[in-house]
Amino acid sequence: MNVEASLSSDDLARACADAMWKEDDASQALGMRIVDIRAGQATLTMTVRPDMVNGQRIAHGAFLFALADSAFAFACNSRNERAVAAQGSITFIKPGRIGDVLIATAREISRSGRSGIYDVQVTAGAEVLAEFRGHSRNIPGTWLPPDSTESEQE
Repeated sequence: MNVEASLSSDDLARACADAMWKEDDASQALGMRIVDIRAGQATLTMTVRPDMVNGQRIAHGAFLFALADSAFAFACNSRNERAVAAQGSITFIKPGRIGDVLIATAREISRSGRSGIYDVQVTAGAEVLAEFRGHSRNIPGTWLPPDSTESEQE
């Protein structure tokens, strides 16, 4: 039985996210949370902590980038094909502040062969703080192990 054939596309995305999350020390250490996962889409949150602000007392851009990059990663790994970032760019629009709950919403724009393009919007409340675009490249491997072809006898 093929695990991919037995799951809906969104259930497959969730199973891949669960497997990936177990290995994602960086996102966990930054306090990120997965809010929603679907095929080609992911929404993650992160609260801006005092150790995440720069000398201007606003959220350091690297943390906004990290949140957007993680949402991008979960979106492009949602089909049980391992993918890595080939390129990512961000445009900062407004600053984040201590205590802001940042929401990064990633969506697939294009997927062809081994390459994909994903857009991520980072918001705090109704304010758009940043827009990110990531290009992915599939690499060998899957998140979920292939099912055994042998039946288990009980």
